[in-house]
Amino acid sequence: MTERGPTPALARTLEFNEARLRVLAENVANVQTPGFRAKQLDVGGFQRALRRAIDERPEDASKPLLIQSGREVRTSRKGRMFVRPSEKPVENVLFHDGTNLSIEREMASLAETGMVHELATSLLRGRFEGLRTAIRGTVR
Repeated sequence: MTERGPTPALARTLEFNEARLRVLAENVANVQTPGFRAKQLDVGGFQRALRRAIDERPEDASKPLLIQSGREVRTSRKGRMFVRPSEKPVENVLFHDGTNLSIEREMASLAETGMVHELATSLLRGRFEGLRTAIRGTVR
């Protein structure tokens, strides 16, 4: 029952956002480390891969939602998600200490990821509350 509808996509989104928050936190923690190269998880690539996985998913709900997003994100046949961050490309210049890290961009990415995570959590919570209501057979 929980593997039907939008629930698997919301769960994968939460997994991806959790991993992205860890990567961003590591970047922020190393903001003053000379020569540190920031890492990233490509949001657009993940979203395209998630859309493709939803479109290609078999009708059999017992099979997990499989996502393949380049080298950064993949799921095993059992549905476990693995991420491998890539190095963030240098957009304009390297800073004087050899880093490619802009704290302003990292903080904006943290805020954006946090909002998406909160939205996915809220939507998933609503799905589970609906299931709980159906199981109990009561309406508020």
